[in-house]
Amino acid sequence: MDVATTQSDQPAAAVPAGMPWSDNFLLGFGPMDEVHREFVTCVDQLLRSTDADLYARLEAFERHAQAHFSEERDLMQSTEYPVRQCHIDEHEAVLSSVQQVLPLLKAGRVDLARSLSAELARWFPQHAQYMDGPVAQWLVRKATGAYPLVFRRRPSQAPSGV
Repeated sequence: MDVATTQSDQPAAAVPAGMPWSDNFLLGFGPMDEVHREFVTCVDQLLRSTDADLYARLEAFERHAQAHFSEERDLMQSTEYPVRQCHIDEHEAVLSSVQQVLPLLKAGRVDLARSLSAELARWFPQHAQYMDGPVAQWLVRKATGAYPLVFRRRPSQAPSGV
């Protein structure tokens, strides 16, 4: 995810208006589900931010991502999750992109921060399902010997803003 080198002659991707929480993000491991809810809130705030607040929101996202990714790395390492390096590398790529965009945003490149925000909203659901989901299963199996159970509300039953 190298947003800082995006070429301006490429068509801009549509920027979502926000990123509401969805039960589809639930993995069945409480600590991961909680931090993922925070991640979604941070990305939602980035997407909804005014230009004036965007820098502060991106800094807040960076702080969240550093803690979030560090926590997942520590869980994977302490439980000897077998394919952790690929996961860790993906997190590092996301943080690298954020760290590349922050000074560019400070210099006025709001477009790059908006592009990064949209990319985070696009990236997260797949990352959560295909990379975090197996980690959650691993952690629950290590703790209980069973697979996690995940109960999701139907979209029509989920309260708005939850």
